[in-house]
Amino acid sequence: MRKQYFWPFLIFLLLFFVTTRLPYAQGKTLPRADYSEALRLIDAWLEAQRDYERLPGMSAAIVENQEIIFARAYGLADLEKKVKTKPNTIYSICSISKLFTSVAIMQLRDSGKLRLDDEVSEHLPWFNIKQQYPDSGPITIRSILTHSSGLPRESDYPYWSKPDFHFPTREQLKEKLGQQKTLYPPSTYFQYSNLGISLLGEIVAQISGMSYDDYVNEKILKPLGMKDTRPYLPKELWRGQLATGYSSLTRNGTREMLPFFQAEGIKPAAGFSSTVLDLAKFASWQLRLLEKGGEEILKAPTLREMHRVHWMDPDWKTSWGLGFSVYEMDGRTIVGHGGSCPGYRSTLMIDPGKKQAFVVMINASGTEPEKYARGMREILKKAASKKETQVTTSVNLEDYAGYYDSQPWWGETVILPWQGNLAMVSFPSDNPAKGFTILKHIEGDTFRRIRDDETLGEEVIFERDKAGKVIRFIRHSNYYPKIRSFN
Repeated sequence: MRKQYFWPFLIFLLLFFVTTRLPYAQGKTLPRADYSEALRLIDAWLEAQRDYERLPGMSAAIVENQEIIFARAYGLADLEKKVKTKPNTIYSICSISKLFTSVAIMQLRDSGKLRLDDEVSEHLPWFNIKQQYPDSGPITIRSILTHSSGLPRESDYPYWSKPDFHFPTREQLKEKLGQQKTLYPPSTYFQYSNLGISLLGEIVAQISGMSYDDYVNEKILKPLGMKDTRPYLPKELWRGQLATGYSSLTRNGTREMLPFFQAEGIKPAAGFSSTVLDLAKFASWQLRLLEKGGEEILKAPTLREMHRVHWMDPDWKTSWGLGFSVYEMDGRTIVGHGGSCPGYRSTLMIDPGKKQAFVVMINASGTEPEKYARGMREILKKAASKKETQVTTSVNLEDYAGYYDSQPWWGETVILPWQGNLAMVSFPSDNPAKGFTILKHIEGDTFRRIRDDETLGEEVIFERDKAGKVIRFIRHSNYYPKIRSFN
């Protein structure tokens, strides 16, 4: 090509590349859905459920890829001292601790210091549990990660029992191990095992040459900026930033304060404490690594490996990855873990495909944080199904928003704007997204219910006082007084 044509031709190529590639690049960065109405409903729902279920306190967070789009707290971290919960309130996260131990094991695997199919006895010479099935396969690191090793659920101490919840030390766990025996042949059945994951913590310390605490702090927690996460419960913060644990509901509707505990030798399986904000960071790291690839704490293919199903129980109902619980919800793969310790319940639910995560922590036993995670996810899902055409009305929908009395038939009815209409939801509710009633504005203060087939049903008429404030609604000729507006 002649020299005088080269530069014009090169500029043309560059302009062609930019103008043809730019729309595609912009198309890959889609704006986040407007979840403002959904988050308002979630806030109202969690606040109400905390009261109806008589929970001492609860903290919750939602992650949308790298952004924490919701972080709220409800109730009290300590009932007697009237310490309010906050998003940075610390809770025992119990079995979510297993995820950090599992990450540590995979780091050591990636660095060539162990193999997942290594027998536990290769790294722990004192591993002397009685094998009832000597002709079966070996107890391996992989089988412990998937809870299919056949090991007993617990070290042989009553640490889940009142009144003291006295966990064994590492030395006591070792001393008792030889007196225990396996439950099943390895790789036969799923048997959740705190003992097994505690042994993996011992392997982390043995191979790394560091204490377990030092390893997870230096290799996982500090790099992720998880400043309020520890492999133990900080006693100096107990009954303050560290929430006090309470029992399940008694027959008289109260909850008993439970004593402080440390998981000691069981800490790799159940000893960590954290906040919803820190676990949101932990979830964001995973979403970031899966999207960008490369290496951060772990190699991206390693995290994907951990998120895949590696064990399916013969009942075809229980599936597990490498450390992670892996299951299906609405046709999507969900990963995460739950935690349950004396006085605390928690859950971490991650939807890698949607780049969303949900964290819930409660300072009480006998409750179900997974229900709240699922409910938050369902509400966001309903909001994301928003129609392209935005409904417009001639009235201010905020006039009608608030809480209405539904007694004696139900607790209360909440009404709030939803995609240009009004949404009516009854509390308490295990899943508000499934109990929606949508009201279409007709004229004045009259609305009509939109049926599932999108035809219009009965009227819902709002009434105002002399000052023009909405005071109640009428449905099927019955009155529902307004209790209060939203704050």
